[in-house]
Amino acid sequence: MCLANKGFPSGWTLSWKVDGSSSGSSWEETRSPGVLDKDGRYSWSSTLKIPADQWTNAASVTCEATQGSQSPVRETLTRNQCPQS
Repeated sequence: MCLANKGFPSGWTLSWKVDGSSSGSSWEETRSPGVLDKDGRYSWSSTLKIPADQWTNAASVTCEATQGSQSPVRETLTRNQCPQS
């Protein structure tokens, strides 16, 4: 799960990359719409599910937050940092 907090304005998008590649056909992505917090900023979440065989061969997973022409914000985790389920 990727969680982004305290964003402004509301038009941010969360996306995923596995080993630097965007969106595989067998991936399942679930994204929440931006939720307005009491402080006037927004929060978003996104969940990625990929097939076990792809996960076994993956070295890293990256969540990327983008908004317009602003530089993306990225967080990358290696497979060893992620729990298996």
